[in-house]
Amino acid sequence: MDKKTMIENLVRDAHEKAGFTGTWLYAEKGEIVSKGAIGINDLEKGSPVTEDMLFDLASVTKQFTASAVMLLKRRGLLSLNDEITKFFPGIPFPGVTVRHLLTHTGGLPDYEEWIEKTAFAEGNIPGNEIMIRFLKESGENAGFAPGEKWEYSNTGYCVLAQIIEKVSGVPYEKFLEQNIFIPAGMTSTKVYHRRKDGIAVPNLALGMVYEDDHYILPDDSADKDNNDVVPLDGVNGDGLVHSNIFDLFRWDRVLREGSVITLEEQAEMYTPTLLNNGEYGEDDDLIGPSRYGYGWDITNDPEHGLIVAHSGGWPGYSLWFERFINEDKVIIKLSCRDQIDGRAMKVLVPGMHAIAFGNEPEPVRTVEEVAVKDPDKSGWEALCGRYEKPDDDLFIDEVFMKDGELFARFMTDTGRSWDWKLFPLGANEFGVKRWYSVVFKFEEGRISYGGYTCKKQ
Repeated sequence: MDKKTMIENLVRDAHEKAGFTGTWLYAEKGEIVSKGAIGINDLEKGSPVTEDMLFDLASVTKQFTASAVMLLKRRGLLSLNDEITKFFPGIPFPGVTVRHLLTHTGGLPDYEEWIEKTAFAEGNIPGNEIMIRFLKESGENAGFAPGEKWEYSNTGYCVLAQIIEKVSGVPYEKFLEQNIFIPAGMTSTKVYHRRKDGIAVPNLALGMVYEDDHYILPDDSADKDNNDVVPLDGVNGDGLVHSNIFDLFRWDRVLREGSVITLEEQAEMYTPTLLNNGEYGEDDDLIGPSRYGYGWDITNDPEHGLIVAHSGGWPGYSLWFERFINEDKVIIKLSCRDQIDGRAMKVLVPGMHAIAFGNEPEPVRTVEEVAVKDPDKSGWEALCGRYEKPDDDLFIDEVFMKDGELFARFMTDTGRSWDWKLFPLGANEFGVKRWYSVVFKFEEGRISYGGYTCKKQ
């Protein structure tokens, strides 16, 4: 079976079983092998997703922020060894350099909760300048000394956006447009703050979240992890570049040509980060463990060579951009819907990855399909009851039986709750539809999940 057909079959199965809605593109040596769009965009109007629609790229944005830094370095306007206090005196995080921010090794605290609370308290959607205020006023400490650990940091990339503005004298959005998007021929790509600026993004793929068995806009969600798209809409650097599969394909070709970011600069960006102890900083992305450079996850495959990629996730959006440097291939997957079944969705990107390598992808299977058939339920009643709360904002409050099946009541710190069916996966091990990576294991009056072990009360 040819790659085009294999990818289309994989995407169709992911759509039918997991709810994948969005666009994709796979190309080899500059030639598109497979592309398309699937699903409904506007649920009220019934209009479909189209191939040219724009998606919020979320963290795929980071490669553009890193590229902007490299351009300023080339022009002599900054050094990667510059400390951030050089640009913003008074920030109480000495020793943190531009390079630390690029490589997620600076240890800066996460901005989201503080800025969200500040935005609500002050009744506005702040711009990215609030990042410097956050670092000066929040009182939060560094997570670790610069270079001591690798820990993914959205804050670091937002600070980079402020540095870009400071040294260029141009707003971040304008700098990217004038120095990257226009020179690259990415005519549809732009940074949008549609909530902060009150604008409608043309040809937008509507990112929607799945709540209470139906899709809604995250703006209308009662879940703070979803509706923070509003108070955080003004930040820059870590997200909010909007693009489509064709402009991202164009970006791949421009990078290969070295016409905007030189091949030498890219080689530096694709160099894995070393910590102070000489070990590599490591990430764990959709296709497995990788190392991190400047705005890119990096894998050196023994058979296929250098692979650079980045994922993106924001309420309603899930993105993947992967480039095979030595083999000249590119995978782009843009989704504008929450997954319905995590186990079915988890194989989409690895499946496209496998097809690119000439292998058979893992079949798309729902949690119902992998669950134990006709399980022994005789011990399930003993699992029921209330459980201790772990140190997390989403947790299992109670396990109970309903209509002969086992359920868990998940709760948040804000008091919201959902009753999700537990599907048996093995001896006292269960899964749920939404999360493929979390296994709930019962043993001796305890339940373990997500790295926590909680006693039965």
